[in-house]
Amino acid sequence: MRTLLAIVTLAALAGCGVETASTAATAASIKKQEMQEGQKTMQRAQEKVDAAAQQMQQRTQSAD
Repeated sequence: MRTLLAIVTLAALAGCGVETASTAATAASIKKQEMQEGQKTMQRAQEKVDAAAQQMQQRTQSAD
């Protein structure tokens, strides 16, 4: 009886470990996607800043 109880307990604990690992992998995947989106947003913002700086430079040159 104790052996059966020990086996059931170990099986339950092993199942929790698998679920935890799966959840961690999913969370890591989501974080990776969020990071990639953040990098894309930062790149677009940098492009806008560069374009604005270029426009200012052109206006300055045309004013001279």
